[in-house]
Amino acid sequence: QLVESGGGLVLPGGSLRLTCAASGRTFTRYAMGWFRQAPGKDREFVAVITSSGGSAIYADFAKERFSISRDNVKSSVYLQMNSLKPEDTAVYYCAAGVVPARNEGVYDYWGQGTQVTVSS
Repeated sequence: QLVESGGGLVLPGGSLRLTCAASGRTFTRYAMGWFRQAPGKDREFVAVITSSGGSAIYADFAKERFSISRDNVKSSVYLQMNSLKPEDTAVYYCAAGVVPARNEGVYDYWGQGTQVTVSS
């Protein structure tokens, strides 16, 4: 089970840190990804981190502003989002998959999502 938290309303230019807490004993087997879905749009890839946390892949829009990390002791993955823009408004989902990928189809488990709203 994956449970996201940390979403909310933030002013443009602000920051948020999302957390995804995983239950179960197999967390370290999975790459962990973040995706987002804005109203009226398809879900899109944000970032993914390997099972060891040794490397990460980012969407182009996230490379300079977002940072993904994980704590395998706490079975949690994080998404630090800085310099937020109104176009970052979306429901953010975490997902677990065997391989780190941009394609959401390879992920086996999904959280319920957390709303991020960037507005003045």
